[in-house]
Amino acid sequence: MTDILDIWSYLAEGQLLWLTATIIAFLIGDGLFRLSGNKPYVNPVLISMVLLSTLLTLTDTSYRTYFEGAQFIHFLLGPATVALAVPLWQNWQKVKSAAVPLLAALFVGSFVAMAAAVAIGAAMGLRGDVLLSLVPKSATSPVAIGVAEAIGGLPTLTVALVLITGVIGAIVTTPVNNLLGIRDYRGRGFATGVAAHGIGTARAFECHGTAGAFAGIGMVLNAILTALLAPIFVQIFL
Repeated sequence: MTDILDIWSYLAEGQLLWLTATIIAFLIGDGLFRLSGNKPYVNPVLISMVLLSTLLTLTDTSYRTYFEGAQFIHFLLGPATVALAVPLWQNWQKVKSAAVPLLAALFVGSFVAMAAAVAIGAAMGLRGDVLLSLVPKSATSPVAIGVAEAIGGLPTLTVALVLITGVIGAIVTTPVNNLLGIRDYRGRGFATGVAAHGIGTARAFECHGTAGAFAGIGMVLNAILTALLAPIFVQIFL
């Protein structure tokens, strides 16, 4: 038993262990998602989070140690976010034809995402940097981290909130759109991208190509708008 613990202690310090664990956890989540028939509540990211959290708890591994091994995936978030500009270019004509309603939805969605989070947090008694960390929770992680640092929030807390927001958005987006009777995949996708960033965008692509393209557009534009509006929002309302 002691030998096993010694081996684990040695492996836990390696750079590839937690990167490998993260990839395996996602592959398990994705496999379960496909076995379920692509049910939205069997979300691969949520399953990955649960598996990795359980592993870290059982092995008494700190998040710092985990992140040092898995940071390459975090590095890829930047290029992946930039790459989502490709759907914007490919669907430029469709975007231009619906520019006015898209911009209106973007501004309303971005503002409501910040205002609703802060209002709920304040009602629950949150104050200071914890409350500020809620502001960029609907932007994609690289942008949300930068915004949180700029406005005095806690970047690590913001990342957790971003993940939770994305997972919830990916789970509820299809049922909510169906309930509201929204059939236009442009609107379904764009709303998902604005509200639930990359995780929601991935779900939109699974539903329909057009929905995924417009989700990517919504995600990119909301990231830009959040970066611009968040400091102003904080100055006025907080």
